[in-house]
Amino acid sequence: MSTEQKGFVLWFTGLSGAGKTTIADIVEARLRDRGSKIEVLDGDVVRTHLSKGLGFSREDRDTNIARIAFVANLLARNEVPVITAAISPYRETRDAARELIGDDKFIEIHVATSLEACEARDTKGLYAKARSGEIKEFTGISDPYEEPLNPEITIQTEGSTADESADEIFAYLEANGFLTTAGELEGAAA
Repeated sequence: MSTEQKGFVLWFTGLSGAGKTTIADIVEARLRDRGSKIEVLDGDVVRTHLSKGLGFSREDRDTNIARIAFVANLLARNEVPVITAAISPYRETRDAARELIGDDKFIEIHVATSLEACEARDTKGLYAKARSGEIKEFTGISDPYEEPLNPEITIQTEGSTADESADEIFAYLEANGFLTTAGELEGAAA
């Protein structure tokens, strides 16, 4: 089990259906396998428990993301790694989250999946409902998604697997001192 742990926030952002939760689940499982404490703040789960009653206006979305950032900051400053997986469509709100959490702990991961691919993956039919006008204020259709300008990691999910995407994240975490490398773990165990 790992004895030294650093708090950080993996802030996944991208369109609905981009693969944020799928990749986050793999990263979470791998971190747990390494003996890490980890907390996950998934957008859908947070909306059910922490942000119940909020709608999808810009103000409500900003409030939801501010709540996620507040909780993520509390955990990360106490050396607990955090994964957030929420669309978080507005750049200004993500930047406010970065400022609260700190550049030294905030790792923005843009899951850069095209709108066409997200629509093709849409098992719930949300995009079709948004296009027909049944769902109002839907990110990517009737509400904007502002792509990050300088994310720490950009994941291209089209043409790669979720495991390969998780590999990219682990490579970044190891290269930047957030995690010990697999070789260092083996050496410590010897």
